[in-house]
Amino acid sequence: MPKRPYDSAWRQAQARQTREALLDAARRRFLADGFAATTVAVIAADVGVSVDTIYKAFGGKPGLVRAICADALAGEGPVPAETRSDALHGSETDPRALIRGWGVLAGEVAPRVVPILLLIRDAATADPDMARLQADMDRQRLERMTRNARKLADGGHLRRGLTAEHAGEIMWTYSSPQLYELLVMTRGWPLQRFTTFITDAMIAALIPPQPTPRQARAH
Repeated sequence: MPKRPYDSAWRQAQARQTREALLDAARRRFLADGFAATTVAVIAADVGVSVDTIYKAFGGKPGLVRAICADALAGEGPVPAETRSDALHGSETDPRALIRGWGVLAGEVAPRVVPILLLIRDAATADPDMARLQADMDRQRLERMTRNARKLADGGHLRRGLTAEHAGEIMWTYSSPQLYELLVMTRGWPLQRFTTFITDAMIAALIPPQPTPRQARAH
C-alpha cells in the first residue's frame, strides 16, 4: 500500500522539529558546560531521543556544532542572511549604502554565531576535529568577504591600488568574532554602536573619500 501524502508530510515535520530541538539543546549545553564536558548522551536525553538519532543526523558533536553555526549564519526569518546579502547588489548601487546593509546583516548574525565560534576556538586547542572546523569556518568567512570585495571591485568602488583580495582580508578582520568579543562581550558596547563602528571603518578603509563641495566645484 503506498504511503499517504499526509503521512509523509507529518514525518517530515516531525523530523524538522526533532532537528531544531536537538540544535537548541546542544547550543544550550555547549555554551553552559563547554564542548568537552557536553556528551551526546546528555543532549539526547534533553530532547528525549536516542544517541543513535544524533549520530545518524549529525555524526557526533563536531557535526552538531557545524549545524549550529550554519543555522546561526542564516540569521532570522525565512531568507538566509547570505542570500539577502547577495540581493543587496541588485537593489543598491551606492557602495557606502551597500556596506551599511552588510553591517545590518552582521548585527543580526553576530550575536547568534559569535558565541559558537568562540566555543570552537576554545575547543580547538585540545580537539583536532574542532581545530579543523575552526580552520573551515575561518576559510569560509574569508571566501565570503572576498566575494563581497570582488563585487565592490567590479563596480569600480574600491580605493585606488586596493585589490579585491586585500579588501576581502580587511572585511574578514572587521567581521571577526574576536572583534565582537572585545568590543561587545568584553567592553559592553551596544550592538548598534558596534555595527556602526565596523561599517564606518570598512567604508573608510575600502571606499575612496567623497569630494568636498569645493573639490566638486573645481571639477
